[in-house]
Amino acid sequence: MYDTALQILKHYWGFNSFREPQQKIITEVLAGNNVVALLPTGGGKSICFQVPALVKEGVCIVISPLIALMQDQVANLESKGIKATLIPSGSTQDEIITLFDNIRFGKTKFLYLSPERLQSRFIQEKIKQLHVNLIAIDEAHCISEWGHDFRPSYQNITILKELQPSSPIIALTATATQKVITNITKSLELESPTVFKQSFFRKNLAYQIFKTEDKLSKLNQIFTKTKAPAIIYVNTRNKTKEISSYLNAQGFKSSFYHGGLSSVEKKLAFDNWMTEKTPIIVATNAFGMGIDKPNVRVVVHINLPSSIENYIQEAGRGGRDGNKSFSVVLTNNSDITLSSELLKKSLPTVDEIKIVHQKLYQHFQIARGEFIESAFDFNFLDFCSKYSFVPNKTFNALQILTNNGIIELNHNFQQRSTVQFLASSKQVISQTHQNIQLKNFIQQVLRMYGGIFENPVKIDEFYIAKKLGVTSWSVINMLEKLAQEELIEYTKSTNNAELFFLHPREDDRTINRISVNIRQYLKQKEQKNNDLLHFIQSDGVCRSIQLLTYFDEHNAENCGICDVCLQKKTRTNVNQQDVLSLFKEGKSYTVIEICSLLNEKEANILILLRELLAEEKIQTNNNKYYLI
Repeated sequence: MYDTALQILKHYWGFNSFREPQQKIITEVLAGNNVVALLPTGGGKSICFQVPALVKEGVCIVISPLIALMQDQVANLESKGIKATLIPSGSTQDEIITLFDNIRFGKTKFLYLSPERLQSRFIQEKIKQLHVNLIAIDEAHCISEWGHDFRPSYQNITILKELQPSSPIIALTATATQKVITNITKSLELESPTVFKQSFFRKNLAYQIFKTEDKLSKLNQIFTKTKAPAIIYVNTRNKTKEISSYLNAQGFKSSFYHGGLSSVEKKLAFDNWMTEKTPIIVATNAFGMGIDKPNVRVVVHINLPSSIENYIQEAGRGGRDGNKSFSVVLTNNSDITLSSELLKKSLPTVDEIKIVHQKLYQHFQIARGEFIESAFDFNFLDFCSKYSFVPNKTFNALQILTNNGIIELNHNFQQRSTVQFLASSKQVISQTHQNIQLKNFIQQVLRMYGGIFENPVKIDEFYIAKKLGVTSWSVINMLEKLAQEELIEYTKSTNNAELFFLHPREDDRTINRISVNIRQYLKQKEQKNNDLLHFIQSDGVCRSIQLLTYFDEHNAENCGICDVCLQKKTRTNVNQQDVLSLFKEGKSYTVIEICSLLNEKEANILILLRELLAEEKIQTNNNKYYLI
């Protein structure tokens, strides 16, 4: 069977051999053994269950926590000609019956399910009827109450063992401590599973933390020196656009990406980055799932990540080709102070979650005891505005409700654009005969979409643009122009979320049942933040050693390329007097300017400035330093 696995790898993925330890994992799975695999970001987790599932007869059930992640993997498999499916949100019972019939008789190889979906008795009965060759649990750290993204609903997926007792289980995660791995094994009731734990050590990835008051100047330095694909992570949607605009104004080519963009805008930003038309992408942590760009040379965090687990996943998107790359965190004392304050402001209390939960029902006019199974079109910002809620805290409250199976919130819900022609085809074409480009555009749309004169028809602006060899923005402009001339009715796609209530309205009683889980989650969030701040501030121990120790690897050696290791190698001849001499005649300078004038590293200058401030020989204002 191993030879067959190798043939499948080559046929569908184009690789001649497996990475270490993929071969050993796949051999264990093919032998019918249970497996727990810890493979850091970029380690090729998906292949470990996708290849053996293709070798064996039957379907592989994949449990995954995020709808976006499932959609991404299904699309990826289908692009290779492999049949995969998921149960769309809001599917009726008849639609689910049809879907499962297609799985049984249509050679579908992968069924993706959320843990919440698995709790449905109806879906459980349909799973019993399938020939399941493997159960894959992705993002398995969600099972553990010690994992960085604990989801109580994950602890109920052991039902699969009862439904398909002869199917082997593979649990996969990219970030887990030994405590979490042990917890996963216990929660899944796996007897003597084979555990594969790949080291988090990345010899080609330099972890560098720079303390700077002028982050934009530091970005300038980085991208003046490094002309290669890069990711910049920021913590708000507005900052993605601001930083991208700044970089473009400086002559660098960048685009921005966040969860609030339309599907058209996301795809354009992603494609421009992948093709390196804009080699720098500024993004929130919504950017990352399913990305496999091997030549990313720099990953910059302008704001502190929320945990070490998130940091190592995001940093790990650099240097997947094995060549040297950099993970750069830009920080200062204000960041450290603000981090804990922002966390407290963003985490809702149990009482605040009760209020958000109650207002959701009120927002959609659902009475007590009432249960509505259909989806609601949910505009998050309108909801926050209506009830004067703080968006960040409210978003986290909704996330907690989702993770505990109270609601289902599909952030990637897209109401597709629709077009209906209001005039006849002859009238439309005659009115545009002087504009050849517009005439050709209309003819192409009419060829692609039938029934467009009778009813509104769902369209895909990207697909039309591809057929015409133009940009999607050109397509949108043409459609808007035709709509202004009242030749068509054009409804542009919405980026609202799709919301489902999973329980009848019971208000406080619903939240009281999960209050223990909520308090555990909030406590853990605070601990994860403290662990991260300790890592950022500890500049006496090699960064790589600190990270490896966190993940229970205790025999690591100095990496030699992080900021701590380089600082120990670098000896400075600059002293306090050299710095003070710059401030004669009432002059003042920023840190960057002092570094440039003295030709010295920023870390060394910051140490001297801190000493001079403590000795009250200098003072600072508006990021500039000068004599007292």
